[in-house]
Amino acid sequence: MAAGVRGVTWSEAEILALATKSARGAGAPPGQAARFGQAAVAHLQAGRGERLLIAALGALPGGPILTHPLRIDAALSEVDGNEVTVLNPDADPLFASYVDALPFLTSERATAEGGVFGINLAAPRKRLAPRRITGCERLIRHMTELAKAILVPESETSRRAGAGAGLNDND
Repeated sequence: MAAGVRGVTWSEAEILALATKSARGAGAPPGQAARFGQAAVAHLQAGRGERLLIAALGALPGGPILTHPLRIDAALSEVDGNEVTVLNPDADPLFASYVDALPFLTSERATAEGGVFGINLAAPRKRLAPRRITGCERLIRHMTELAKAILVPESETSRRAGAGAGLNDND
């Protein structure tokens, strides 16, 4: 974390790591936790706010952290050519963040059934220069608390079991 002109800012990597750890701490499997970390970065960069991210973490062990990646993966598994279409029936901004986190060029259009995303598997998404993320202090505090659940308490027993550097002092 670095102090910025307008307050505290975080790098994409810091948000990615903390969001992933918080999802693990709240009960998400490793794969979905990693995808949540990517989506959280995309979500905050798009200015979609922290409310939906906090709600998604609160819905674990169910909710969008588990279902959104599965819905996207199901659509990707039925690919016929280079274009895949994924329906976002609730026009959920968090689902849009999961799509935005994909490494492919995407497009979005509104329909009577909700939002529809086109994913072009032949066109990689252009990577933007990393930006600092601001204005999510409440989310950071919440994710930090959840991430603590994956930490092993410091003790001789945990070191014997392999936590940290174990019993080897090789500095």
